[in-house]
Amino acid sequence: MDYGKYQYQQSKKAQEAKKHQKSFQVKEVKFRPKIDNHDYEFKKNHIVRFLKDENKVKATVMFRGREISHAELGEGILRRLRDELGELASVERQPKLEGHTMTMVFTPRKVE
Repeated sequence: MDYGKYQYQQSKKAQEAKKHQKSFQVKEVKFRPKIDNHDYEFKKNHIVRFLKDENKVKATVMFRGREISHAELGEGILRRLRDELGELASVERQPKLEGHTMTMVFTPRKVE
């Protein structure tokens, strides 16, 4: 068999496989523990828009200084977000504290 023909066939297979792939982005939205209600709603609407565009969303709560001693405030924000986005998104990763940031990852639900 001709090696050039073999390479051509392999590249065609790779191109065909690439056509059927679904690509997505991970969008990040950052919150603070002392966020105001209007700011929370504004950022939540961004998350809704990202999920409707079928992107994953990483919600991050950033703590500065002594705010880290009240990590339950950040977890409360993420729990509230999870409850309000229940029918639109599923949780890929539960809230996790890493250093001075707490993160949670949402994925869009499949529309049937």
